[in-house]
Amino acid sequence: MSSITSISPEVSHGDHNYLDRLLQPIRKYLDGVEVNNRKMAHWLCKLIPAQCPFERDIKLFGHLLFHIPPMCKLNPLYDQFIGLRFRALSFLADDCGEDISRYC
Repeated sequence: MSSITSISPEVSHGDHNYLDRLLQPIRKYLDGVEVNNRKMAHWLCKLIPAQCPFERDIKLFGHLLFHIPPMCKLNPLYDQFIGLRFRALSFLADDCGEDISRYC
């Protein structure tokens, strides 16, 4: 029994490294995207939500039955998408001088 428990962390750690290596080119690409087009910035702000759309409170007759937690952080590219959205918002606010309150 102890041999199984000692192997499990190594296997999951190995799988995690494999996923990281597999996603690294996509992460680098998303981190390297420069937002310098107003139309593209608006599109990105509409496409990438400001908060997780999956988080919900399930109520019945005004009583909370259960809460579905935000699952967006389970996305391995979550940080890259949020960074891209932030760059788009910054471009619109700083370079274009637009009011970005509708995207917040």
